[in-house]
Amino acid sequence: MGIVNVTPDSFSDGGRHAGVEAAVAHGLRLAEQGADWLDVGGESTRPGAEPVSGADEIARTVPVIEGLRARWAGPISIDTMKPEVARAAVVAGATMWNDVAALGFTPDAMAVAAELGCDVALMHMKGEPRTMQAAPRYDDVVAEVTDWLAARAEAVMAAGVARERIWLDPGLGFGKTAQHNLALTGHLGRLAALGFPILYGASRKRMIQSIDPTATEPSDRIGGSLALALEAARRGAGIIRVHDVRETVQALAVHAAVREAGR
Repeated sequence: MGIVNVTPDSFSDGGRHAGVEAAVAHGLRLAEQGADWLDVGGESTRPGAEPVSGADEIARTVPVIEGLRARWAGPISIDTMKPEVARAAVVAGATMWNDVAALGFTPDAMAVAAELGCDVALMHMKGEPRTMQAAPRYDDVVAEVTDWLAARAEAVMAAGVARERIWLDPGLGFGKTAQHNLALTGHLGRLAALGFPILYGASRKRMIQSIDPTATEPSDRIGGSLALALEAARRGAGIIRVHDVRETVQALAVHAAVREAGR
């Protein structure tokens, strides 16, 4: 899954593709590099991010989705917490609602998802973007995140979303320390054992800097991102959400070839 941020303040590439033409060109370039999926977002959810209105999100993302859909037939997701944005995005051609709030931002979110009939990605987040990294604590992060996502999936199905439409995302970096993120990655198989496909996103995240203190800029973290992508794929992730598509596709292909040769 290639990331198409249409935001001025995303942590890795904020402002680089904020215009419609630049964002569409970037998305098509990611598809050429091997992305199977494109994820379009109009609101930054980095730690400390300020909220954006639904109208602003729609104005940023819908023209990009329309532009991509006119030139590309693959799946497109809308990265948003807001039902009105998801509705407009699906009308424009999006096929998944990728929600960091797991359809919990508004009381009607689950009903809207059921009505839209699109795929939904439910992510675990402790708190909300402005405060989520303020000393997050868990007794057992793997058990708590897995149990919470299992319960959330049951609630979403009870609201009318088909089981086969649901993806789960452990939410690395969303109310979690670097050690929490590493534990969730190392035990990703426990989440996959629930029987839902897994969306995993660690691309360029600050957890990599906790291991390599010299990786102060997001662009310094590509090697760590590849290592995490390979481990997540090995442990059952179905979608790897990344900034660096070409490098990740190559790493996954070589990894698969080595595993095949070793059989």
